[in-house]
Amino acid sequence: MLTQILAEAATTSGLTGSLTLGMAGAGAALGIGWIGAKMVEAVGRNPGTFGRVLALGILGIALAESIAIYALILAFQGR
Repeated sequence: MLTQILAEAATTSGLTGSLTLGMAGAGAALGIGWIGAKMVEAVGRNPGTFGRVLALGILGIALAESIAIYALILAFQGR
């Protein structure tokens, strides 16, 4: 059902960029939330690894956010 709605929305001419940006933004938001939750869990289990976990978490968040930025570029191009 959801795939049919998304396919119909992608074929209409007015929703190409906004659909791309919305899907990528939602995916990036879920990824950043998941990374943050796992960082808190890791530090809660072993507080001595805070510095390493923070560095790796920031790198993961930056990579997840780059997907949304790439989708923003594609949305401005009208894809």
